[in-house]
Amino acid sequence: MYDNLILEVRDRVAVLTVNRPRTLNALDRRTLAELAQAFEAVSCDDEVGAVVITGAGDRAFVAGADIRELATLTAAEGELYSRAGQAVLDAIERSPKPVIAAVNGYALGGGCELAMASAIRVASRKAVFGQPEVQLGLIPGFGGSQRLPRIVGKGRALQLLLTGLSIDAEEAYRIGLVNAVVDADQMMPMAETMARTIARNGPDAVARVLDAVQRGLDEPLAGGQSIEAGLFGACCGTPEMQARTRAFLEGNRK
Repeated sequence: MYDNLILEVRDRVAVLTVNRPRTLNALDRRTLAELAQAFEAVSCDDEVGAVVITGAGDRAFVAGADIRELATLTAAEGELYSRAGQAVLDAIERSPKPVIAAVNGYALGGGCELAMASAIRVASRKAVFGQPEVQLGLIPGFGGSQRLPRIVGKGRALQLLLTGLSIDAEEAYRIGLVNAVVDADQMMPMAETMARTIARNGPDAVARVLDAVQRGLDEPLAGGQSIEAGLFGACCGTPEMQARTRAFLEGNRK
């Protein structure tokens, strides 16, 4: 179905691999379009409970946007390019199926932005993160200037954004950019195990947790709690909630 992606579904987990190893899995327009198509498909697939996204090969998760495309953009074209990339990553962030980024090498520029749009990030010890756009006379265009400070805080984000320097996996873990750092051969098993654990939970409840966190982050505490209460109420009385609470109570009576 795809030129630059590989999509496999096993045990309710969709494993999506960016497959352009000769370009270190750089995000060109075609790959962005295919990512949008793939996430639209898995979001509607009842057989998928969670998604793991990674890069082909052992050198890169996604090394960034395709510089050959960036180099020729006019100001107007650049804004459209940025908005298109933002729309794809926003769709990933808003996916009702939690996305786990398994970062196996370079995650620079658009690659770091793709990882940050994911709900959870598991990194190989060989992973490298950075937003080097200023070195090219650019700024991040796919949400990096907005997501990075929300994840690691303003000061640490500005240090990375303004210097353009990269950090290794252990430093990314220290500042809260990734959730776990493991040996390379353990990265996919950990990511897939985590995804399977999520996929065993109530899919509507999982989707509402994601919704509560995403929308609540943009609100004061009281506003976020109001969102939470509404979503909690929406869960109550649903077939999913009734079946799972009944199974829990029956299990305790045995």
